[in-house]
Amino acid sequence: MLLKDCPVPVYGDVKFRGACPKEELEQVTFFNRLRREYPAYGLTALHPRNEQQLRGGHIRQITKQKAEGMTSGAADIIIPGAPAFVCEMKSRDHTQSSWQDGQKEYLAACLAAGAFSCVALGHEAAWSAFQDWRVRTEKKGAA
Repeated sequence: MLLKDCPVPVYGDVKFRGACPKEELEQVTFFNRLRREYPAYGLTALHPRNEQQLRGGHIRQITKQKAEGMTSGAADIIIPGAPAFVCEMKSRDHTQSSWQDGQKEYLAACLAAGAFSCVALGHEAAWSAFQDWRVRTEKKGAA
């Protein structure tokens, strides 16, 4: 999937190309900062472990995990709230990241359900998206 086909807002510089940390390291940086600066959100934020389980897994185990609630395409960062924060993390240079089956559909479904749904190119972009969500959520709660 190309970013221009993305059904949700994209945070970050889509034109950036060059050396950057891998997607997993960007995610670790985001979660570490979240837990340090916003401990309550850090307690509730999660990363569903779907991708690795689907690669080379046994059909029986995958079928069982799906029956138990595993969802293909679930985003990398999910923070429960009203609305929920749903963010798919990609590398700062998004051409170095790949899209997994179902991710586009998952993001679109979350957006349709009322979630703050986005793609972030790197941890700084994810932090910017988180701040946008946090400000909107706090304003809504004060109304």
